[in-house]
Parts: sequence; structure tokens; C-alpha cells
Amino acid sequence: MRGLRLYQAPGPGQGEVERFSEPAEELLDARIHARSRFQSVAEPGRYAVYTVHDTEAWAPGDGRAPGEHSLVVVREFRRVPLHASALALLLLTARAGSAAPVVAALAHFVERAVSAYQPAYLLLAHSLETPRLSVLMLGVHECAALQAAGSSAFSVDTLLPELEPLLTTAPEWFSYCPEPEAATITTLVSPYAV
Repeated sequence: MRGLRLYQAPGPGQGEVERFSEPAEELLDARIHARSRFQSVAEPGRYAVYTVHDTEAWAPGDGRAPGEHSLVVVREFRRVPLHASALALLLLTARAGSAAPVVAALAHFVERAVSAYQPAYLLLAHSLETPRLSVLMLGVHECAALQAAGSSAFSVDTLLPELEPLLTTAPEWFSYCPEPEAATITTLVSPYAV
């Protein structure tokens, strides 16, 4: 089961906190197979945590908070072993009645990207609780992408004119943000990510 949790870090005057996610024990929880934390590019105090759980660790409909979502995979591509040096997450919220065309356009984009660029990781999913919310997660090994002249391999700029009339808000980009507990890891992307 895949989960996505969106949350806002406390702002100035609300008290300083060192960590905005769960306790460090969650990083070592054997039921959690992968965990990636992302920070909003436009709003630095906003975070997203993507996790892959055993089903008993994250059961659908268990009274989640408003920012927590169970993700239904539409398309996924993963090279084994995963050698990503950069991860990004894109959130899109469709207008009422437009969820299917948004997912279809994203699925077509994913198929083209996998065929042309063979990325390290690519996931397209939508929320079970809020089906209008779509998630596109991209993982790329930057050196390999540059050597293949594919620096714009995951640019959705050509797709946005088609999607924007179908969305309630502008797409929101998140960049990979390692967990504070994993800060000692020497690679750019944690081995527990994706």
C-alpha cells in the first residue's frame, strides 16, 4: 500500500521544531519498505511524505487526517537497482469531472517518458480518498540523463497547456528533502527512498 501525507511545518511564532515528520522509529519500521520526504518548491514550509507500507500498516479508510492519502498506482516504472540522484514529486488537483482526462494525459506522458528516456523511477498515482488528486513522482540519475542529452526528459512544460484548464490550482512541485535522521547518509537520495 502506498501513502502520501501532506503537511505544513509550523511557521515563525508557532514554536520551533527540529523535525516535522514522525519519530525516528518510523525510519526503522520493518513494515515501511520505502519512505521519501519532499519539500514544496514554491512554499518551503509545506512537505509531502511518500511511503510504501505493508497493508496492515496503512489500511484504507482507517480515519486518516485530511492531508493523508492512500495512493492507487496508475503506472509505475522502476529500474533495478534504483540509482537515482534526484527525485521530484508533482501534485495536480483536477476540477470536478476532470479527474479522468488529467490521469489519461499524465499516463500518456509517462508512457512516452519511459519509452524515450528509461528513467530510474517513475510513478503515476491518484488518491483513493480524493480521486481528483494525482501524483507524479520522478527519479532520475542526473549524470546519465545529461550524458544522454535528456536534461529535459521529465519536463511537463509541453503537457501543462493541455492540463491547466482541467486543474483547480497550479501544479505543485516538490523536491526531495532527506529526513533529518538520515542526514548522515553520504548519497543524495536515501536508500530508504522510493
